[in-house]
Amino acid sequence: MSKLAIIYHSAHGHTEFIARQVLVGTRQVEDVEAHLVKAEDIARTPDELVEYDGLILGSPTYLGGVSGPFKSFMDATGRLWRTQQLKGKLAAGFTVSSLPAGDKQSTLLSMFVFAMQHGMLWVGNPILPEQHNGVPYDEAANRLGSWSGLMAQAGHSAPADSFVPGDVKTARMFGRHFAESLNRVMVPA
Repeated sequence: MSKLAIIYHSAHGHTEFIARQVLVGTRQVEDVEAHLVKAEDIARTPDELVEYDGLILGSPTYLGGVSGPFKSFMDATGRLWRTQQLKGKLAAGFTVSSLPAGDKQSTLLSMFVFAMQHGMLWVGNPILPEQHNGVPYDEAANRLGSWSGLMAQAGHSAPADSFVPGDVKTARMFGRHFAESLNRVMVPA
């Protein structure tokens, strides 16, 4: 059984809501055990990351990058980097901002660089934007057109669960894709 962690920080609940949707998607795949892990918790015990085969990273986009608590988690993994204990694990990322663009790409890129420095293997977002096939924009999977990771948009000061159906669908598809990828690359011992 493969084991994965969805590591996230969420100040207002939006990123946590998307993390929970990603979790729903991972649970559609057999032989994968997925856990939600708060970035601020794992920052205190980063050695626990070694137990996982895959890491899905999630942060809101704040001023064009990951949040402070998420960056603190990344920084806490320095000892693991020096010993390359995360090398070969799968990684992916997701982010939420209040604007359609909101510089989410730079947040995903910082997660990508973090994963590459650890020697992890990055899983992108292969979901084709459905609005090109006539699906209404708010219901379309990958409506924001991100290939490097999952992007979602939360309205300014909106309740944590007030995402358009397309972003919820995309998060679940993204989680499922990651779990399927994890199963494909895991070699039984």
